[in-house]
Amino acid sequence: MRVAFAGLGVMGYPMAGFLAGAGHDVTVFNRTASKASAWQKEYAGSTAATPREAARSAEIVFCCVGNDDDVRQVILGDAGVLAGAAAYFVTLALLGVRPADFRSGLRGKSGGPSV
Repeated sequence: MRVAFAGLGVMGYPMAGFLAGAGHDVTVFNRTASKASAWQKEYAGSTAATPREAARSAEIVFCCVGNDDDVRQVILGDAGVLAGAAAYFVTLALLGVRPADFRSGLRGKSGGPSV
């Protein structure tokens, strides 16, 4: 499966690594490029310069960032996940933000339902 992972913090880094180790084709994005490069060296996946690039061919996109503003930038920004995602994909948001805020931000932008 083609997976994108945006956010390589204490939770995202090992989760993306586990998916790569399980044989999935993983592309990661992190705002600190050196962390994405370190992940790539450790797990042999791919890196992307933007969330849009990471999501371009992904079937599933994981978003693991820490606050509302970061979520908006990574998912909804001009170079965000929705700007580059395939017509049909699943976004799993592993966040510390209020679900209602996340859903309201996606409403009308994703072209599909959000949970």
